Amino acid sequence: MTAAVEFKNVTKCFDGMSHPALDDVSLAIDEGELVCVLGTSGGGKTTLIKLINRLHDADSGQVLVEGRDVSTVDPVELRRGIGYVIQQIGLFPHMRVGDNVATVPRILKWDRARTAARVDELLDLVGLDPGEFRDRWPSQLSGGQQQRVGLARALAAEPRLMLLDEPFGALDAITRNELQDELLRIHRGSGKTFVFVTHDVAEAFKLGTKVLIIDRGCVQQYDTPERIREQPATEFVRALLSSGAGSGAFCSVAGGDGV
Repeated sequence: MTAAVEFKNVTKCFDGMSHPALDDVSLAIDEGELVCVLGTSGGGKTTLIKLINRLHDADSGQVLVEGRDVSTVDPVELRRGIGYVIQQIGLFPHMRVGDNVATVPRILKWDRARTAARVDELLDLVGLDPGEFRDRWPSQLSGGQQQRVGLARALAAEPRLMLLDEPFGALDAITRNELQDELLRIHRGSGKTFVFVTHDVAEAFKLGTKVLIIDRGCVQQYDTPERIREQPATEFVRALLSSGAGSGAFCSVAGGDGV
C-alpha cells in the first residue's frame, strides 16, 4: 500500500543554523493516521510539514505524497489538494465567514449550489451554526471561532491530507481542549491523514495515533503514544516525557520555533 506521505533520506539546511533543519530523515505516514510532530525549538517540526506542501524544497532526498515526488508537481496544484491550518489562521478580513470557507471550492470552479452546501456542512462539522455564523465577519469571532473557520476552510475541497502547524497554540486552555476534542472527532469520521505540529507533549499524546519526536533535525522516535511511553528510544525522549507529558510544561522550552 502506498503511504500517504513518505520521506526518503531528506535533508534541508538553512543559512545561519549550526545543524540541518532536517538531517537524512526517512519515514512513512500511513493513510488515515493522525501523526503529531513534537520536539524542541528549532528542531525541524515546521520544516518537515512545509516540505510536504513545498513551502520549502528539500536539498536532497525525496518527499512523496501518495507516491508522487512533490518536486515534480506544480506547487499551486499540490497545495490545492492539501489542507493547511496555521496558528495565525489567516482568514481574509474583508470576506464573510462563508466566503472564507468557500475560497478553494470557488478556485476549483465548483458550482454555486455545491459550494454553498459544502460551506454549511463544514460550519456544522466544526461546531458553528451556519445560520448564525455564515454571514459574520472574522472580526466578529472569538479566537476559537476563527480557528474553527480556518479548519473548515482547510477541509473545504475535501483534501485527503491535512497539515496543521500549531493551530491551537495561541488559544486559552479551555478553548484549546474543546478544539482538540473537535479535531479528534473530525479525524475519526473522515478517514483523512492529519500531520499535526505541536510543542505541547500532552497535546501530542492526546491527539496522535502516532507521535514523531524530532530534535536538531533528527528523528528520535516515531511510534504510537503507548509504545513511546513504555519504551522511550533515546535520552532525549525520556527527558521530554519527564518534562511535560502530563502538563504541557514542555512548551516553556519548545514554543514557537517556526523551524
